[in-house]
Amino acid sequence: MRCSNRSKSVVRGTFLALLLSFSLILCTFARQRYEKKFIRDVQRIRKFIKIGVPLALAAGILWWMYRGIRWEELTDAVSHKMSWSWMLLSLPFGVLAQVLRAVRWRQVLVPAGERPRLSTCTHAVFLSYASSLVVPRVGEVLRCGVLKRYEGTNFSCCVGTVVTERIIDTVLVLLLSLLTFLTQVPVFLDFFRHTGVSTGSLFGRFTATGWVVTVACGLLAVLCVWLVSRRFQFFSKTKSFVSDLKSGLLSVREVESPLLFLVYSVGIWASYYLHFYLTFFCFDFTAGLGSLAALVAFVVGTFAVLVPTPNGAGSWHFAVKTVLVLYGVGQTDAVLYVLIVHTIQTLLVALLGVWSSACLALRRNKVC
Repeated sequence: MRCSNRSKSVVRGTFLALLLSFSLILCTFARQRYEKKFIRDVQRIRKFIKIGVPLALAAGILWWMYRGIRWEELTDAVSHKMSWSWMLLSLPFGVLAQVLRAVRWRQVLVPAGERPRLSTCTHAVFLSYASSLVVPRVGEVLRCGVLKRYEGTNFSCCVGTVVTERIIDTVLVLLLSLLTFLTQVPVFLDFFRHTGVSTGSLFGRFTATGWVVTVACGLLAVLCVWLVSRRFQFFSKTKSFVSDLKSGLLSVREVESPLLFLVYSVGIWASYYLHFYLTFFCFDFTAGLGSLAALVAFVVGTFAVLVPTPNGAGSWHFAVKTVLVLYGVGQTDAVLYVLIVHTIQTLLVALLGVWSSACLALRRNKVC
């Protein structure tokens, strides 16, 4: 009897162990499936936020601006009031700005040990601007990926050169903005008043102590990042990336011709300006405003596109429209101007992206 009871106990114990093991396996499987589903859901939400939120923001601003516009006025302006010859004359400068950006980018890549074809750099730049029409700010990463795929260039090095370019562009834009502001101070003050910005509260918000605390916090943050990077092994895996990134950042110091690099940089922004300024002559109500008015609108519009909407849609319209109104352009004429000009220039960017995409797809057949 004792042996029989022991056997039954062993059988029960074995059965319970198997049942427990099976339950653990099911729980593990269910958890993995749940985690995968959760990760997929999070990725979908992130994708929606990246695409949906900027589009919704742009749509909201545009609806607010154009809710009272009769579309017959738009079709009449495009068909009868607009000079298409000036518009067509402005488009090559938009292309030239991107081509010069590609040429300058290749010049920065050469000291870093990369020699991609100029055509590939140009296609990468075209695609970067076109892709940003869908997902803002994604273009910079995309153009590095294009060079890596078609030229085999080092991705992190490309990222470093792009960061360097953006720093140079930021300095140039700030200098241009300062010069424009000094020559058109009354207009900028009116612009701040019309957009609800109080210059007194803007510049008087920080005391001397506040500036000291801000700088100290910034230095402390940099110190913490440096200490953490030395402490944890995780960052050792990214040493090569950081090294390549640093190489790309410092490559501008070793460009073959610094003067030529400066010429390219100035040429890029001069082309952007002409791409915008020549559209003033498309309409009678903007043709007589002059180059300084166009420069003010250009600078304000350049900062407006920092708002994460596709190609600055909405924010650019509002900012440039406000400047035009300050220079005496009627409210209706101003909103029609920004809508027409921005739409045509956006279509140009999209067409260049489609063309580059087709050329890269046919690269193996040596068509482009």
